Amino acid sequence: MEKLHLLGPGRCFIEFGAGRGKLSHWVDVALQNAENVQFLLVERATTRFKVDGKHKRRDSIFERLHVDIQHLCLRKVPILEKTKLPVVGIGKHLCGAATDLALRCLVESYTTCCDEENEEPAPKRSRTDKTEEASTNSADNESNKDCKPVVGIVIALCCHHKCDWTHYVGREFFKSLGLGPEEFNYFQRLSSWATCGMRETTTKASTGEESEDQTNDTEEHEQTLSRTESGSDTLQGVLTVEERKEIGCLCKRLIDRGRIEYLQQRGYRAALQYYTESAVSLENVLLTAVPSPSVIPEPTI
Repeated sequence: MEKLHLLGPGRCFIEFGAGRGKLSHWVDVALQNAENVQFLLVERATTRFKVDGKHKRRDSIFERLHVDIQHLCLRKVPILEKTKLPVVGIGKHLCGAATDLALRCLVESYTTCCDEENEEPAPKRSRTDKTEEASTNSADNESNKDCKPVVGIVIALCCHHKCDWTHYVGREFFKSLGLGPEEFNYFQRLSSWATCGMRETTTKASTGEESEDQTNDTEEHEQTLSRTESGSDTLQGVLTVEERKEIGCLCKRLIDRGRIEYLQQRGYRAALQYYTESAVSLENVLLTAVPSPSVIPEPTI
């Protein structure tokens, strides 16, 4: 975030899938004494042991939104309406479809007004993608006159097997390759192979001295993976673990490529980067995006 010049004063950091809010906490620490900084923590679940309430730095404002991302329209959030600060969207291990919903919320929320209450959001998105894609750029220009743009997106990707075609932002990319919902379902399910070693990590964590946060994250991944792979791994014994991991990683990157294309078509320079070693986290890929005129490091994946 520092390399992308996203850490600075006069920003509103929106953390999607915030949970306890520890990501916002450490961003706030990294900001040091930056002035006029706000944090908006979006989480649909009730969260205990929050850390954002413990901040005492006078210049930082923390607010929570208890809402599903797919029902969030940033144009209607009071704190954003009042201050109109440039927005930076962040997320740590934002599982599956939640990443796509967050990207739509950030990229389209300032350009498409929510005319209806949150009923049947998926069909509405589908019609927009099919019939209004050509007018997106002009709508962006008109909207940017009234509000500050999203100046950055930084999301640690996670759990591609929890993606779904309905909310996936890269559908046009898949269609351009002659692929559709059926093929997407295959890639989405096979993507779980990339974390075949997750159970091994879980076993080590249960016997070693891991922190509470690491243990909770690992258990969450373990539960999801066991539901996905249980009873459906018909190729076990045919492919090695390493071969399965490689196929799973390729499926993940294909899904992520659709997200990159989506952001590029909407005027962002997007990239995928490894942000930590696989020994720290098997979900170690970071999606970054900034408006096109900005300078962004070359992708390493």
